Amino acid sequence: MTLTNKQRQYLKGLAHSLKPVVLLGQHGLTEGVLAEIDLALNFHELIKVKVAAEDREVKSLIMDAIVRESGAVKVQTIGHMLTLYRASEQKKISLPKA
Repeated sequence: MTLTNKQRQYLKGLAHSLKPVVLLGQHGLTEGVLAEIDLALNFHELIKVKVAAEDREVKSLIMDAIVRESGAVKVQTIGHMLTLYRASEQKKISLPKA
């Protein structure tokens, strides 16, 4: 799924007030963390994930892996915060038309 600029801006506005739902700690990206991200995306559709990696390249690789494994769309990345969107069956968020 790809988002238009208008849809991405809309999701950024919705995500502004959100707190991170999943925090990656010292153990990094594990199966448990991926399962938690999947569960949160099914429930909320739009979530923030905090990736606490010191090295920029490692942080970027972890964020890319999260997007790839979760099947979600990356809305934005600011610092250590990754915002993800994946539509669920209930369609809680209605996106603007493309």
